[in-house]
Amino acid sequence: MARVVIVSNRVPARAKREQQAGGLAVVLEEALKGEVLWLGWSGKRSASTSSKPYFATRGSITFATIDLSEEDYRDYYAGFSNRSLWPLFHYRTGLVAYSREEYKGYRATNRKFAEALAPFLKPGDVVWVHDYHLIPLGRWLRWQGIEVPIGFFLHIPFPPQSVFDILPPAGELAADLAVYDVIGFQTSEDRDNFLGCARNLLPVDQRTHAIAAAVTLPVGIDAQAFARMAKTSRMTAESQRLKESLVGRRLIIGADRLDYSKGLPQRFEAYSDLLETHAEYREKISYLQVAPRSREDVSEYRDLKRTLDRLTGKINGKYAEFDWVPLRYMTHGLSRKMLAGFFRMAAIGLVTPLRDGMNLVAMEYVAAQDEADPGVLVLSRFAGAAASLDAALIVNPYDPGGIAEAIHQGLSMPKEERKARWRSLMDRIEQESAAAWCRRFLVRLNASSKTLRAAS
Repeated sequence: MARVVIVSNRVPARAKREQQAGGLAVVLEEALKGEVLWLGWSGKRSASTSSKPYFATRGSITFATIDLSEEDYRDYYAGFSNRSLWPLFHYRTGLVAYSREEYKGYRATNRKFAEALAPFLKPGDVVWVHDYHLIPLGRWLRWQGIEVPIGFFLHIPFPPQSVFDILPPAGELAADLAVYDVIGFQTSEDRDNFLGCARNLLPVDQRTHAIAAAVTLPVGIDAQAFARMAKTSRMTAESQRLKESLVGRRLIIGADRLDYSKGLPQRFEAYSDLLETHAEYREKISYLQVAPRSREDVSEYRDLKRTLDRLTGKINGKYAEFDWVPLRYMTHGLSRKMLAGFFRMAAIGLVTPLRDGMNLVAMEYVAAQDEADPGVLVLSRFAGAAASLDAALIVNPYDPGGIAEAIHQGLSMPKEERKARWRSLMDRIEQESAAAWCRRFLVRLNASSKTLRAAS
């Protein structure tokens, strides 16, 4: 079996013996089998970007990490990746801030990733590059003479050409993607958007290759493993403390990184609307929003936190009683195990991003439920997961009143309907697992290896 070489912006926290909260790292670790080399940023900033990686082995996975200089961190990560690409790919054109200097730094840092990796690649390897931080990486690997198959997977949405064109180097980035042997997207809409860009921005030879290489492969989770975690976590001290604090009230839960793409202000407004229009729920429900802070050196994220702080104070000031706090809002993270237990006891899971590549929290909420008395998932139509999780209550995240009515529908839904909806959702999640996603992508990438050998 070929060695799989993963490249992502960050490596799993457990490579450094820390807790791992979720996301890409968890998906891949649950799915990958066999020998793996995984390269990424260490999370540390140093005087200069590492030319050679540091290695650590955990089981069959060897983690290789590099430090970034302050300049590379500023231009590559905080700058072009998160001030240009992130808002653009989430259709937030008014938040896009483009700097030629940051773009130059983004490309230069991608080259440094490639230079750190190249000496450790062997014939027979397959390289799998992940996400928007590393779009040019494949080009730099090819530039160094690397001939093994190289695939790319985009975990966030890909915008239509009318949005993508806003970015001055749109054509160059499209050409970077066309270098890869397989280009994976979460949804058919994302793939179609990329193909539209390829047809209009690339010359014929690159366009033909890009069209053939682009595939739709939605990410999944290990549903059974998460279900087992949730079942055992319900008896932990933290789950018992939460249960006791509810005093019999029904729990509504949201768990999102503190990011403007997650629709949190609209969600808070929806909860306020619910308490205003359905007074019967006052003192009968409690909403817990877990929103770990991120990218605090980006002004839009600091502004978002201030907005949510204000809305929390407004809601609790208006509706709280001396023995009831309607909205519990916390900006530090919880372990995946703790969240699993909290999900299991929640009557409503609120997942309402304004735009999201997939959203694994939606799947984890479903997997965590007690099949004898499951909760209800309220899901944004603009999350990639909505394409398959259509038995959820699908909402427009820009409509707080509609979200409020969906929460009411979920709280008043008969048990038999809740069970039927949950069963349909769980079947889809089990079918579209992390392992299946990983296997399908690597099958395509290995097939490209055979094509390369036949052509040589």
